[in-house]
Amino acid sequence: MYEQGRQKVFQYANHTLVETNWWTGHYIVEFEQQGNAKAKYGKAILENLAKDLSIKYGKGFSRSNLNYMRNLYLFYPICETLSHKLSWSHYCELVKISDVLERGFYEKQCLKESWSLAELKRQKKTALFLRLAAGKDKEGILKLAQEGQQIASPEDLMREPYIFEFLKIPEPYHLSEKDLETRLIDNLQPFLLELGKGFAYVGRQYRITINNEHY
Repeated sequence: MYEQGRQKVFQYANHTLVETNWWTGHYIVEFEQQGNAKAKYGKAILENLAKDLSIKYGKGFSRSNLNYMRNLYLFYPICETLSHKLSWSHYCELVKISDVLERGFYEKQCLKESWSLAELKRQKKTALFLRLAAGKDKEGILKLAQEGQQIASPEDLMREPYIFEFLKIPEPYHLSEKDLETRLIDNLQPFLLELGKGFAYVGRQYRITINNEHY
């Protein structure tokens, strides 16, 4: 009960922070910028607000943070569409994505897969959306953005290509199978996350018997 209570307090505090920052962004756009997406040239609105708010309230009101708040309002004009399951740090990463479809995909995947902030950053860096969208038609890309990745067939469990940048393999790379296996085992968690959904680690070398044949 204590742990559940702590989690509820955290979720409520997080949702309140996101909502408060949304309203700050609303104020910047609707009042300071008279409803325009950007302030008039030379006004330095964000710089002045950052200075005034930092003097009054302390940390958390840098120019970049105020810009995230402004973009949060611009990209999510209806406050009720914000998820209480995503942190302010998640939204700071999401509003960096200008493409609506790409941003929608990463938001849906964060919610479906309970991605941490670090995992969201990694998947963005490895261009997961672009890899999954490759070869899809316009309708398929739109569905991907609205629903996230759907597992409907065995092929959906596999990605193409895989991105193993976390192995830090130097170029030119000529690794033996054993060396590659060792690096993958040493980086097991990011390896399984890159494989996709539904994978588990059973053993380093695990015998599988199919039709009396051993593999």
